Amino acid sequence: MPIPAFSAGLPALTAMDQQELATLCRQAGIKPVHAATLQAAVFRHAVNDLQSLPGLPHGFANWLTAHTCRPQAICVNLQQAADGTRKMLLRMPGGGEVESVLIPAEGRITQCISTQVGCAMGCGFCLTASMGLVRHLHASEMVAQLMQARRILGEYPRNVVLMGMGEPLHNYAQVARFVRLLTDPAGIALSPRRVTLSTSGLAPAIHRMTEDALPCNLAVSLNASNDAVRNQLMPVNRKYPLPALLQAVRTFAAQSRRRRVLIEYVLIDGVNDAPQHARELAALLHALPCTVNLLPLNSHKGTPYRQSPPERVQAFWRILSKAGFVTVVRAARGDDISAACGQLHHQQRYQRRTTAA
Repeated sequence: MPIPAFSAGLPALTAMDQQELATLCRQAGIKPVHAATLQAAVFRHAVNDLQSLPGLPHGFANWLTAHTCRPQAICVNLQQAADGTRKMLLRMPGGGEVESVLIPAEGRITQCISTQVGCAMGCGFCLTASMGLVRHLHASEMVAQLMQARRILGEYPRNVVLMGMGEPLHNYAQVARFVRLLTDPAGIALSPRRVTLSTSGLAPAIHRMTEDALPCNLAVSLNASNDAVRNQLMPVNRKYPLPALLQAVRTFAAQSRRRRVLIEYVLIDGVNDAPQHARELAALLHALPCTVNLLPLNSHKGTPYRQSPPERVQAFWRILSKAGFVTVVRAARGDDISAACGQLHHQQRYQRRTTAA
């Protein structure tokens, strides 16, 4: 896969694997063996000044400065919620701003990475969808989000979820490159089991994930037990209805060996939270190795929907649990700073738009 030029025609050093770095070394007139040293410096140790790096040939750092770039995100706002969740508003080197979230739990940090500025999927309960799609992010800009987290934490997050702003599979080539950089044992070396990609349901791209053996877990934002309800909530379902989507998911699960698919189900009052919906969902997911995450809707001004009452959430959970599914009711994290699921959006821009309207 060719590396797209990022800035002023320069390739991004932070989007290259070891083979591509070896090619870069040859272009610079040095031995490709130095690619391993460079990869460890850029990814594993996040070295800022390559001039100070021992083991690189004289003049190579200057050559890299002239012929490559290392895009960096600028944190323009950092908020912390009562539960310890932190939300970063990051100005992207390629233009636009995205939000990335750091979620603490049991001695580890999970980072929620954005893959697009905005989103084109138009899901009615998601605040990001109200932005529309501004642009795709480059793999190096996803790495830049991770690097910014490292600066704040002093180390890389232990888990990464591609559940931030944007539909990851709509930006497949750059997301796949990022996932491989993230899990490369010679680079950042995160276990594939600690990386989860969440999709609204682009069935052909899920098949592509399977064919490419993309080293990550799969989460599917399902949110409905039948096509009629899903069509109402998620326009993507009109193109890839539930039978096509679940066929792709089952194929992925069969090929990924012992990895359980995560089914995400946002419970919305009076829309998808009745006992009959729970029974339909159990039938729909029959024999699929999966964990079901039930997420009460995180309300915001941009949606007409309301959160399901706790008793209906518990009734839904009981039906799925009795049907034999591993089912978890997820508490909203960072809800008080709009960092919870479905709430990511550049709030200042949203406020300006609503004020102008």
